Amino acid sequence: MIASAAPAVLTIAFGLSYSVLIFSGPLVAYLPYGIAATFTATAIIAAVVALGSTFPFAIGAPETSTAAVTAILAASLVEHIAAADPSAPLLGPVLLTLSAATIITGVVLCSLGLTRIGHAIRYVPYPVIGGFLGATALLIALGGVRVITGLSVRLDTLPSFANAMTVYELLAGCALAFTIYRTWHRSRNPLALPAILIAGIVVTHIVFAFAGLSVEQAQALGWTFKSLPRASLTMPWHLDDIGNYPWQALPGLIGNLIAVIFVTAISTLFNTTGIEVATNREANLERELNVAGAANILSGLFGGYAGCISLSRSLLNASSGATGRLSGLTVSAIAVLMLVADPALLSYMPKFILGGLLIYLGVDQLNRWIVESRRRLSTIEYLSLLAIIFIIVKWGFVAGVVIGTIIGCATFALSASRISSIKFGFNGAEYRSSLDRSRDDLALLASHGKEIHGLNLQSYLFFGSANRLYQHVKALLLHHPECRYLVFDFRLVTGIDSSAAYSFAQIRRSAIESGVKLVVVNLPPATEKMLRSGEFLSGDVLVMPELDHALEWCENEIIARHRGLAQEEGDLQGWFAAILGSDQDAADLARRCQRIEVGAFEIIARAGEPADSMLFILNGRVGVMVDAGEGRTTRVRSLGRHTTVGEMGLVARQPRSATIQAEVDSVLYMLRADAFKAITTDNPALGQKLLTYFMSVMAERLTFASRMIGVLRR
Repeated sequence: MIASAAPAVLTIAFGLSYSVLIFSGPLVAYLPYGIAATFTATAIIAAVVALGSTFPFAIGAPETSTAAVTAILAASLVEHIAAADPSAPLLGPVLLTLSAATIITGVVLCSLGLTRIGHAIRYVPYPVIGGFLGATALLIALGGVRVITGLSVRLDTLPSFANAMTVYELLAGCALAFTIYRTWHRSRNPLALPAILIAGIVVTHIVFAFAGLSVEQAQALGWTFKSLPRASLTMPWHLDDIGNYPWQALPGLIGNLIAVIFVTAISTLFNTTGIEVATNREANLERELNVAGAANILSGLFGGYAGCISLSRSLLNASSGATGRLSGLTVSAIAVLMLVADPALLSYMPKFILGGLLIYLGVDQLNRWIVESRRRLSTIEYLSLLAIIFIIVKWGFVAGVVIGTIIGCATFALSASRISSIKFGFNGAEYRSSLDRSRDDLALLASHGKEIHGLNLQSYLFFGSANRLYQHVKALLLHHPECRYLVFDFRLVTGIDSSAAYSFAQIRRSAIESGVKLVVVNLPPATEKMLRSGEFLSGDVLVMPELDHALEWCENEIIARHRGLAQEEGDLQGWFAAILGSDQDAADLARRCQRIEVGAFEIIARAGEPADSMLFILNGRVGVMVDAGEGRTTRVRSLGRHTTVGEMGLVARQPRSATIQAEVDSVLYMLRADAFKAITTDNPALGQKLLTYFMSVMAERLTFASRMIGVLRR
């Protein structure tokens, strides 16, 4: 009970400042009702939190942030009522709205706790929360100015602040706020704040006495609150108030209602987490939400407004020695005593005392969310926070949250897209399968292993990161033209979106153009479905279960291809040696030829084109096609392995008389005209042997043609 004295005094001071914040302007005449609503909420919330919280020393009450959004909700309702009917009553609709909003907030908090989805609110981007609470702090500070001067801070009201008395009042409020900062803010002595407030009241009345001002004159000049009649506790749920409620104003209040719910939930979660960190005690978050929800439902039913567990007062209570729930119940009992206090005592309270306290609270929160957060946030996040504050102050909380969330998501997407989706890359010369191989195979892989390139992917792939991956693959294929196999490992990929699937389709097209085989491993079912819908996975993309088997397959392909090329070169050299009668001439001719592979039915050369080359057919079969009229062609000759075609055009330098088309997959060696000319210049003997071979081939074909003509003339 002794430990609860300090948080109880703070609760009274804060409660009075919240009352004048909410019931200011047109509602100032109903301030006693506001004080009653404040301490009703305090008594109920403090009792429920004390009995139900995870922390036995917890203190619950309206908080600075919840009071600020409640004040905005009340001011918005008053504006709607005044716009529709300036003579309409205000008290009933305001109390009804605050109570209903508090009950709805309690229901939502209980829903978050019971469904265990309260943690989802922690996924709201930090700049959105910081901007939201920063805007709330700014509105609290501006509310303090309004309490002191009775004027709202707007462009059209700025000339009114030029009044000398108004300037003195503001200077007094700022001086009090600075005094609180210099003493209580730095020392956190539980007696410092009550001492400052009491000393401020005493010093102010001493100054009034020296200036010859009576209490009534001070009230007339605006230094103190006007004498207020005693207001009995009133329940908001009267049939007359419900029947006369301005329902047409309800749509305009939805945004502010959402703000009350959001701020109360955020404050509950943040304050609970702060107490966890400060006391090294783990809280049951769902229980705290349920307790806060029940407290707000009861508060609304009895005419109070929203509140939650208090971080500062709970820690002050714990540091003062409180270990049980009696401290919170004591604060609740003291709040009940405030309900029977004479409201006329408020007429002795200088406005700048409570207004200065509000200015301090607002500026303190602004310092936390605008100044201190600059060290924790990147430039983009910090600018987003400032933009959200401006949007909320200008257009309201809903616009700020919606636009802020969009900004936060866009900022996250931009930041995430800068993170490489490639954990690491490798080639087949430095990273191989686990299969043991012979020395010859290992030597071959050491020479040609760079034909394999692998990319180990990570994180969630979306439009930003996937496009960077596509650009990386394009650069890889450009700088490594020897690449023939590209392996993607999806083991560390958590997901993929449709735009990323499109980027993979682009990767596939680039690979096809470069003659690269794509291999995909460790592909989750959901990702595989998305890639198939994006037309990435098809017959030419190999899907394998894991990386080791994929590397083994690629290595086998490289070994088979290069070993086959070695055998093929030996076969070519043997054929040329048989034609030319010399291994040296055979090697020289083979060196000057260009190897090409053609698929079945592929056109190699067309009739009428310049005859600038001839072909040695090492494997496969090609056909010589001539025009048969009416768009048809007919085959006049078919040439198999170890034959030649095009040598007549190469020697005569005349356009091709027929079209050459592959009939099956074939391997050809092309001797171009410039290479043939170089042979006749550099190695005349080889050139003479080639001409002799060409003549023998043409003589053989002429003999065959003569026989055919003879048969046809029978």
